Formats: sequence, C-alpha cells, structure tokens
Amino acid sequence: MLIIVCSIVSFGILDLCILELAMKSNSQILIKFGEQVRDLRKRKGISQEELAYKSELHRTYIGMIERAEKNITLLNIEKIAKALEIDIKQLFDGSESL
Repeated sequence: MLIIVCSIVSFGILDLCILELAMKSNSQILIKFGEQVRDLRKRKGISQEELAYKSELHRTYIGMIERAEKNITLLNIEKIAKALEIDIKQLFDGSESL
C-alpha cells in the first residue's frame, strides 16, 4: 500500500519509500545482533567503553551497534568477537558457552 501511494506522488518519493521499506526489513537483523552484543557484553561484565578499547573500535560505535544504528562490517564483527573472547557464531546464534 505504501509503495502504491508513493508511486502516485512522484518518482523521487517512490525511491525513498522503497528504500524505507528495505531499511525496515534489514533493521530486524541489526536489532537482534545489537541485542546479542549487549547481552554478551553485560554477561562478561564489561562496559561499552571497555569493549570498544578491547576491540579497537570507538566507544560510540559500540553503542550504535547495540542500538541497531550501524550496519557493522565482518571485520568489526570479528574484532568484537575477539574482544568478548567468543566464537563469531555466538554473536549470531545465541550460544552460551561463556
């Protein structure tokens, strides 16, 4: 329905609406990933600042990941996993072998 309404308005707005719908569907994985990072970080008893230091990332970037505001790269996922001393797969499947 949203795409049909937008297509009547103009081509430029149609692009924006399609992008918005795509972003909403992609945001679920970012939300789940961010929640997993936060949960694992808290289980380890470390702050965002400490995780940032250990992973060599900026402290605000860690917060943005946890709030699903950033689409994280594979390289940074690896850094976070190493900093948390876990396998990368635990960031995705919720395995609890801490």
